[in-house]
Amino acid sequence: MKFAYYPGCSLHATGLEYDQSTRAALCALDVELDELRDWNCCGASSAHALDANAAILLAARNLALAQRAHRDVIAPCAACFNRLKVAEHILKTDSTRRVEIERALDFYYADATQILNPIDLVVNHIGLPRVRAAVKNPLTDLRVVPHITQFDDPEHPRALDQLLSAIGAQPCEWADATHCCGGSLSLTRANIVIKLVDDLVAHARDVNAQAIVTACPLCQINLEMRQTRADKLPIVYFTELMGLAFGLKESRKWWGKHLINPRELVSRYQ
Repeated sequence: MKFAYYPGCSLHATGLEYDQSTRAALCALDVELDELRDWNCCGASSAHALDANAAILLAARNLALAQRAHRDVIAPCAACFNRLKVAEHILKTDSTRRVEIERALDFYYADATQILNPIDLVVNHIGLPRVRAAVKNPLTDLRVVPHITQFDDPEHPRALDQLLSAIGAQPCEWADATHCCGGSLSLTRANIVIKLVDDLVAHARDVNAQAIVTACPLCQINLEMRQTRADKLPIVYFTELMGLAFGLKESRKWWGKHLINPRELVSRYQ
């Protein structure tokens, strides 16, 4: 399976371990990722707050690049995924704006490119049986809580739970899977964010979770950076746990990139 790969800005910087683990885990499942050449920022955060039209053009340009490459797009970052989907929705449903976007970017939208998150790709396209077959080190007794939105039921998402179970981990039931971590306010309203993050961590501790698992680089860094409790909880990407369960040697390099060191937690699975 071959896909265009849109890493976005975070996966080339603060979320580098997400980028590396996504590439490695999907490669282990025979997925070939071809990074979009000359990709640009998706328009998340400051762009869509300052100039909605410019933000749409930024996202649409990446879709144009994928269309020219004749590939569906894998977008691991939740914010990037959101902005690409917003642009896609406008192109599909607003003919007036579509023509304006096409003229600005000098392309014709053919509605031939899917935008997928890796969770959707793995669970719904590759299939969990192949995931189970790739597991060499089941993450037995590793209690985790997933923190994610989109990709399936927006009120009660289950795809990440299913994926974590397939690699041997034990997803814990909790009510905060879709609760905001305050990522967009991390620098401007830290007092609000600290309360949100500490509540999430406290609720994860209440169900005896050993880590919070996410699919968003903004959530990951925010949840790591803004914890104030003494018993800090590791925040890991689901793709890192996939690589660990698959027995990938390069997984040892990812843990050192975390602000809250998860090495003690994962060492027994290496």
